[in-house]
Amino acid sequence: MKKPGKVYLVGAGPGDPGLITVRGKRLLERAEVVVYDYLANRKLLKHVPSTAELIYVGKKGGVKHTYTQEEINQILVDQAQLGKMVVRLKGGDPFIFGRGGEELETLHTAKIDFEVVPGVTSATAAATYAGIPITHRDYTASVAFITGHEDPAKKTSNIDWQKLATGAGTLVVYMGIKNLPIIVDKLIRYGRDPKTPVAVVRWASTPDQRSVVGTLDTINDVVSESGIKPPALIIVGEVVKLRETIDWYEKRPLFTKRILVTRTRAQASDLVAGLEEYGANCLEYSTINIKPVDSYEVLDEELDRIHEYHWILFTSLNGVKYFFERLYARGMDARDLKGPSIATVGKATADLLLQYGVHADLIPSTFTGEGLAESLLDQGVEGRNILIPRAREGREILPENLRGAGAQVTVAPVYVNCPAEDDKETMCSELRAGNVDMITFTSSSTVRNFLKMLGVKSKQEIRQLLAGVKIAAIGPITAKTVTDSGLEVDVQPERYTIPDMIAAVVDYYSGDPGK
Repeated sequence: MKKPGKVYLVGAGPGDPGLITVRGKRLLERAEVVVYDYLANRKLLKHVPSTAELIYVGKKGGVKHTYTQEEINQILVDQAQLGKMVVRLKGGDPFIFGRGGEELETLHTAKIDFEVVPGVTSATAAATYAGIPITHRDYTASVAFITGHEDPAKKTSNIDWQKLATGAGTLVVYMGIKNLPIIVDKLIRYGRDPKTPVAVVRWASTPDQRSVVGTLDTINDVVSESGIKPPALIIVGEVVKLRETIDWYEKRPLFTKRILVTRTRAQASDLVAGLEEYGANCLEYSTINIKPVDSYEVLDEELDRIHEYHWILFTSLNGVKYFFERLYARGMDARDLKGPSIATVGKATADLLLQYGVHADLIPSTFTGEGLAESLLDQGVEGRNILIPRAREGREILPENLRGAGAQVTVAPVYVNCPAEDDKETMCSELRAGNVDMITFTSSSTVRNFLKMLGVKSKQEIRQLLAGVKIAAIGPITAKTVTDSGLEVDVQPERYTIPDMIAAVVDYYSGDPGK
């Protein structure tokens, strides 16, 4: 008989995938089965091995559940009995109104080994991200967590509202939106001042967070008029007044902005992380699928005589990556590049080159092919042998300018740039629904492939589909590709780098939330 596996009950935190514990992330990286909830951010599944089985058991208020709690318990038992390492991923903390204890009781009965990893509970996260400290020595030294949705099968409530109403300085109510009128009525009836401040926070710590504030005698109307729906938490107490002073999350310059990032998935992380730091909700839709070329015949021939070259020029991150992959595959390394000088089109490419142990001898002040050509021409290239590892199809301005000045230029294709198709339908539906505020383009190929994915033919159709959507282009070459397609560029940084592009987007929206 196969040895039973083990179940790890992991708190996923309140919504922001960055708030999962280090222990929780490490377990996801080793998981063979992940059983996850509606409130667990699906971005956390990026940490899971591609071979793992994903089982969604989401339970959403007011909607028929995917599985009953008893069925979820049985799934955990069944998977563990197959000898699997199972991660049970639950929103918030599994032991605070998460029914984690019930699941572990079932595992104990079935003699299944288990471990619990706490998570950041939604109560503290909702308060923190709304700018409300749930305790403060000038206001209160006590807090109570309450469920606003008790088991409907229970004949009597085990919540003593008479004592709770005035017994704790701050009250945080989970799952209470549907019963908000009842909760407010009980608190006022049992002695809480009707003018007590109240905050309601929906989707805490996520880009969709929304907070409203009122008092016990007004909060029902405020929530109704604002259209606040579950999931949301209710915070009652004088500490809510501090939101006016220390609200930080919802005041970030890109908060509520939905920005579509079109870079390749492998290269989008810096751009996404930078935009999210300022509050953006980034929609990651790769428009580029990078693959190695079918044949390295040209590069192989040039590597055999690499000592004859005076310069090697790298014009992209992918050019560096695939050049060195082939170099290593041939049993060579950076020591074999000691003859030629090395130039890159920009600082990001030079930084990546350093990771392979090679220092760029030349980085132009203008990060474009034209800028690189100009820098080389200033040094004189007549009679020089120059190798350019790059995409199979690319701009010819750099090699043509160098050849025109008398250089012997060899272009060696090392990768192919193909349109991505996986997210095509989802991306198009987001645009049609008007769910995108801005699109970022970091190369001409991201523009061309994006337009191919849209499937529209005329410039008029493109403009209609993207009406109201702002466009950010990393530099003049990318911007020209955008304008040639009939669109306008709203944001373009002075320096053509990802950090400068992020700064330009922030500057565009700062001080003008109506944009």
